[in-house]
Amino acid sequence: MTQQELSPTPRSTIQRGKNRAVTDRAALHAVLDAGLICHLAFVAHDAPVVVPTGYGRDGDTLYVHGSTGAASLRSAAAGAEVCVNVTLLDGVVYSRAVFHHSVNYRSATVHGRARQVTDRDAKLAALAVITDHIAPGSWDYARDPSKQELAKTAVLALDLAEAAVKIRTGPPGEEPDDLAPERNGRAWAGVLPLHRSWGEPQPCPELPAGVAVPPHVTARPAPYL
Repeated sequence: MTQQELSPTPRSTIQRGKNRAVTDRAALHAVLDAGLICHLAFVAHDAPVVVPTGYGRDGDTLYVHGSTGAASLRSAAAGAEVCVNVTLLDGVVYSRAVFHHSVNYRSATVHGRARQVTDRDAKLAALAVITDHIAPGSWDYARDPSKQELAKTAVLALDLAEAAVKIRTGPPGEEPDDLAPERNGRAWAGVLPLHRSWGEPQPCPELPAGVAVPPHVTARPAPYL
């Protein structure tokens, strides 16, 4: 699929805060690529279920994974409608009025029917996408999944055809009365940006002495850029 605009549907059309809607498909990819964990939502046994899980994107396909023993994942794999959301928090917005306090964020929501990936080679390729999204460089560094591990892992694929992106940036929105000279300045207003960074790698207690931390760990860029 080319970098065309998102095609809105009734459920993927942003109704509130339409000025924050972004219809560029590249923006969808950028939000998904910047996140680490998604929330997979669906209905199981007539009740809503939300599952946080790792994911990865390959073109316009989103892959999520989990245990084959999870009833929730089996329900999604059976062809039920699902919804996936990834939200990145970029800062807290402080206003002169409590009503206008907000957050700066980037959010992507995808709707559709997930399909289970069962072909062995396709499943391994999808797991490589997920692994190298969460921990870049790890798929070729660590050992491959065993037959038993592969059998215990379910992989779902979701097309990115039906999606919405919403982004807020900038300072607070204010009421004109609060900006009047006689009132402006009574309270601080602005944005407190949220910056993220990785800490020092902590080796496994069972790791023998002298095993160096690999470059794909030490040189990993800060998250959510």
